Amino acid sequence: MFGKNNSNNLKLLPQAKGQYLPNEPLSKHTWFGVGGPAEVMYYPADNQDLSWFIKNKPYNLPIFLIGSGSNLLVRDGGIPGVVIKLNSKFYRKWSLHNNTITCGAGMKNSELKKIMLSNNLGGLEFLVSIPGSLGGAVRTNAGCFGKELKDVLIGATIIDGNGSEIDVSANDFNLGYRNSFFPEDWIITALTLKVFPQPSQETLRILDEHKNYRLKCQPINAKTAGSTFKNPNGLRAWELIKKTGSDKLKVGGAVVSDIHCNFLINTGKATALDIESLGEEIIRNVKSATTITLEWEIKRVGVKK
Repeated sequence: MFGKNNSNNLKLLPQAKGQYLPNEPLSKHTWFGVGGPAEVMYYPADNQDLSWFIKNKPYNLPIFLIGSGSNLLVRDGGIPGVVIKLNSKFYRKWSLHNNTITCGAGMKNSELKKIMLSNNLGGLEFLVSIPGSLGGAVRTNAGCFGKELKDVLIGATIIDGNGSEIDVSANDFNLGYRNSFFPEDWIITALTLKVFPQPSQETLRILDEHKNYRLKCQPINAKTAGSTFKNPNGLRAWELIKKTGSDKLKVGGAVVSDIHCNFLINTGKATALDIESLGEEIIRNVKSATTITLEWEIKRVGVKK
């Protein structure tokens, strides 16, 4: 986007308190462990820093926000422009109020466990078991075990495309099944969620129940990005994949999990193209056999190499 001279590229960006890293390998930032580089990675120090960046960046500079990379496939050519990651201590702060918790968008879902247990809180157990960060959970309306983010989200703080910091309500995100509908230039920096008093022993029981289910039924220790396809209305993606024999497919270093066939696995040698090609082959097979078109749940971004 900028050009081949990375030192000149950085000179085009506004001075920031945070950190700029040119040609940062995004394979280090995704659960699949594949993908090309970010042309520039930017770690803002706080909302003031991020707002300054948005207000003073070059016009039409491509911006992409990355969370923990758990539901993401970055193509082998990488992502042009600036990739923003909310990874400073500022974006992992939290505070409790009356039956609510406000957390920075950079907090990992798993970090909620310690907070809930030490403060005798319940209501967010389903989130703890979902890989990823809280900010990313909004974009996909993350959910499992019968609950979705929309069931607990009260509101959020965002930085908009003009660099303004605004508080918005849960309704402004238009959350639906595994998706949302809000302006692409909104950057979520904090969320406020519903919680309720609950003995830590009960919270731990539920968390252990969820963990044991995942250990038994999902390939949680593999290089995967979670569920690959959305469940069609009234149907289950994994059943359609198995029914069409697509659970045995392999492309390069990418395979279908033998534990749960709606999970694609990087065996350690896969490229992003291998993984995406495997997913597209599954879609073709299912459509040919059933006329149903599976939709990607994993977000695919970047440039093909």
